[in-house]
Parts: sequence; C-alpha cells; structure tokens
Amino acid sequence: MKRKLENSELGRLDVEAFKKVEKSRIIVVLDNIRSLNNIGSVFRTADAFLVQKIYLCGITATPPHKDIRKTALGATESVDWEYRDSTLPLIEELNTKGIRTIAVEQAETAIMLDAFEPNMGETVALVFGHEVKGVSQDVVSVCKEVLEIPQFGTKHSLNISVSAGIVVWDIWNKQNGQKTKKP
Repeated sequence: MKRKLENSELGRLDVEAFKKVEKSRIIVVLDNIRSLNNIGSVFRTADAFLVQKIYLCGITATPPHKDIRKTALGATESVDWEYRDSTLPLIEELNTKGIRTIAVEQAETAIMLDAFEPNMGETVALVFGHEVKGVSQDVVSVCKEVLEIPQFGTKHSLNISVSAGIVVWDIWNKQNGQKTKKP
C-alpha cells in the first residue's frame, strides 16, 4: 500500500527559513493580470521554486486580498513582491540591470520552451500577461526574448497560472541541473 505523506513529513521551510534561503535566479512579472485566483496561484508556484520576487504591475491586484489569499495559501507572506504602476518601465529597468527579460507569449521569433537554455548564473525575469490580451505589445517589444509553450490542441492559450507553473518549473529545472533535492 502507498501511504500519502502528512504535511508534517514534507520537510518544508517555514516563512522565516524561506526568507533566508538562497533563491532561484527567477523573477516573475505579472502584466495586468485581472484574476485574483491566478495571482494567488502564481504566488504558490513562486514559493515552490524559490522565486526571487514577483512584480505585480498595472491592474494586477496586490495582497492582502481574500481571493488572492484563498489560492496563495500563505505564499504572499513568504515570497517577496512589489507593485509597479506600469510594466514597461520595470522591464526597461531590469534590462539595464543585466537581467534577461523574457515575455511568455506567442510571437514572431519566439523560442519554444523545450529549446530554451538559460545561461548558468544568469537571472531571468519572466513576464506573464493578461488572461485575454496576453503580454502587452510594448512590453514584448522591449523584452530581450520571447518564450512560447508548445501546444498541440485546438486552444490558443493556457491559463496564466498554468503557464507560470510550466515555465517556472522548466527554467528552475534547467538552472539547477535537473536536481530535485530540497534545499
């Protein structure tokens, strides 16, 4: 028989330890995300993969909010975040700091996620866009690259929280040499 582990057996960090542990070389930027549940889900993904920071931009709501809290399940307390009025100046700022800015979008010259190789030691900022409109064109234009998740069905896109989970996991996995040992 296979027994599910109890939460107490998972060896997870508490918030204080999370704040002190070395973070991944991943930053997440949310460009005008309207769904509070999606925002909370991205916080949970960011917590799971030790994301450095989440930038909440434009109409993206900020904690504390009961609908963010419902899906974040406490991750708004562990993951660093900051609100910015506009995504474009933030991306320009990150570019000047030498951070590899990457819009997750369907665009000309997009690199398919499975073909993407992060440079070891380099921090990437992944920009995820509005549920209907995607990452705004002005932001796509100033990002250093565009990354696309390959899809094979009839739909044109994935939910933003699903996209964030797929991309953050893939890049974390590539940056960490496919190690899955807990910190």
